[in-house]
Amino acid sequence: MTATRLSLGLAGSADPEVVRAAARAAEDAGFHALWLNDTPAGDALTGLVEAASVTTRLRLATGVIPLDRRPADAVAADVDGLGLPRERLVLGVGSGHAKPPLPLVRVGLTELRASLPDVHLVLGALGPAMRRTAARHADGPLLSWLTPAAASAARDEALADAEAAGRPAPDVVLYTRTVVSADAVPALEAESARYAGYPNYAAHFARVGHGALDSTIRGTDPQALADGIRAYDGTVDELVLRAITAEETPDAVRAFVEAVARIRPAERARG
Repeated sequence: MTATRLSLGLAGSADPEVVRAAARAAEDAGFHALWLNDTPAGDALTGLVEAASVTTRLRLATGVIPLDRRPADAVAADVDGLGLPRERLVLGVGSGHAKPPLPLVRVGLTELRASLPDVHLVLGALGPAMRRTAARHADGPLLSWLTPAAASAARDEALADAEAAGRPAPDVVLYTRTVVSADAVPALEAESARYAGYPNYAAHFARVGHGALDSTIRGTDPQALADGIRAYDGTVDELVLRAITAEETPDAVRAFVEAVARIRPAERARG
């Protein structure tokens, strides 16, 4: 079975020192990318400037910028204004709270493709209609909260959707909340419960037939971590280990990366 590319994910609100430490550690360990999720309290693009300043190879990704909060033309202007390295940038966007969501993301993807033709575009996709849109109008979907079996099924659907539309095979990415130590389990449980309480995510879990915690990696010891990561090998093209730690400090994120690197050598982590 082919090893899936491994990447690191952090909150967009992470302190710049934490982002820089995570980026250095991830690049040294051979991770594929650093993903920052965009929130009202944390601008992912600004955070990626910090990551870019201390790395040369690591891909830099947003997961995801909601287009109802920041229109596509503003996103493109920010990419230009911040001077982010386009050859390393992965721009993840989503619908946010738009109703209806599909027209907004289709227009947004078209505008971004025209403004940033050399940037890899992924679409945050929870339900089947958004995943289909990602396969047909973006470079691939960014999935979340899926077990290995559900992720594999979603990837098969994306490949079929892209083929039917005459599009290249999509790059399928999955965001998975992960802990590497027992002291972070309460934070993981709190994060899972919070998402399970959101109506759109509650509908997602009802649709896929598993709970939030079922789609996390609880690597509280090296064997559990290795087994959790290995379960996703070959199910998606890239697995983003969203680091859940007891404290959000440079030392904590470095320890997270080191724990993963010990069970997944750098040459495999690079893919």
